[in-house]
Parts: sequence; C-alpha cells; structure tokens
Amino acid sequence: MFSSFSVRGLPALAAVSGLALLAGCATPGPDGIADPYEEVNRGWHDTNIALDKAVIKPVSTAYGTVVPDPLRKGFSNVSDTLGIPGTVVNDVLQFRLGDALHNTARFAVNATVGIGGLFDPATEMGLEERDADFGETLHAWGVGEGAYVVLPLYGPSTERDSIGLLVDIALDPVGNLLGNPEKSYKTGLKVADLADTRYRYSDLYESVIYDSADSYAQMRLTYLDNRRFELGTPIATGNGEAAGQGAAPYDIYEDFYE
Repeated sequence: MFSSFSVRGLPALAAVSGLALLAGCATPGPDGIADPYEEVNRGWHDTNIALDKAVIKPVSTAYGTVVPDPLRKGFSNVSDTLGIPGTVVNDVLQFRLGDALHNTARFAVNATVGIGGLFDPATEMGLEERDADFGETLHAWGVGEGAYVVLPLYGPSTERDSIGLLVDIALDPVGNLLGNPEKSYKTGLKVADLADTRYRYSDLYESVIYDSADSYAQMRLTYLDNRRFELGTPIATGNGEAAGQGAAPYDIYEDFYE
C-alpha cells in the first residue's frame, strides 16, 4: 500500500524537511507568538469569515438540516477511515510503531466489519482514533513551528503545519491509489465531513469568529494554544509561565481543518 510513498516520496520529504527547517526560524514575541505576517494574515482572516458567511455556513446548515444525522455520521466515518493510512505513514515516520499497528488494526476493522467505514466498531473494541499528521512528524524531527499564518479557506496554521498539510495531501496513500471518479468521491466525503462539523459546532465556532472583540487574535491564540498542547510545547505567557498545562482545550480547528 505504501510502496509509492516509500520510493517516490523520499526525495520530496528531503526537500520539504529542508524548507521546514528554514520555516522554523521565526522568532516569537514576548507573548510566545511569532506573527510577522499579521497584516496579510488579517486580510485572509477577514476573507475566510466573509466566505463562511456567504457560502460555508449556508451550505453546512442546509446539509445538516436536510441529511439525517445517522447518514451524516456515516459519511464522516467513511472519510475518517479513508484517512487512516495517511496517519499510519506519519506514525511510522515518527517511529511510533505501536500507534502504527493500532491504527492499522482500526482501519482493518472499520473497513471490513464497519462496512467500508460506514460504522465505527473499532472504537467499541478499544481501537480508538490516534491522530497524526506530517506537521506533527516535522515537530518530532525537531523542526520549529515557524510563524503563524492564515491560509485561504483552511484557516489558522503555522509555517511548519502548512508544509505538513501539503505533504499530507500529496502523499495520501488512499488518494494516490484511487482513480477517477473514485478520487472525487473521497474528496466529496471529506467536504461532507467538514460541512457536518461546521453544522454540529456552529455555536462554538461562531462565538470565536463573530462574537470576539478581536476574532483574529482570539482564533490565533486558540489555535496555537491547542496545537502546542497537542505537541507538548505550550505557549509561554508574558510572566514566563506556561499556558495550556491543564486539560486540553477543545480544538474546533482539528475538526474543521484536519
């Protein structure tokens, strides 16, 4: 399954890791955040909010209203199952072989007993989701997060995670194996999953982007705090103490954008 990754992907990984090393050189400010592109970032932030109001929110509301909840959940389960092989690749690259075996077993159970991932019996069997991505892989390799960036449509990220996102898309094992029109079906399932998440967590999401006095600063802090918590590198506050040491905050961005 991963032969194309292991052979053709290595030169690409070498180039990407070199770029990521350069990206990780941004110097954080007193608040622990490096945001040298703030002016451009705020522009994309405003554009993303406008797109959410005009397109994403209406579409997700219509999807959540018309499509029954069990069917929406099933579509999301299939999308998650199709993403597991990519997670396994990152587990291996991080030398987390136990997680790689765990996720491989989860994929096998849900793809068979779960009827192609439509259902999630693996979780009931103790094979819960253990996520991993190439941004995390770069972190494991010692690459710094770099500056904060806002991507068109995708939303909040960092230089390191932006590179990681591109690699995850390019080296998607299932996507690379599928032909047309099957590849478009996979993309459609991912879009449906994102629409369902936007619908389910609309109140929480809108409290950040619509109700905050400075939605850009709030979104930046929420994203970075949670991402650093996941990676074990919490944000340093102005008095030198570390934030994010308690229970992990709920990450709306993981659901929306990963």
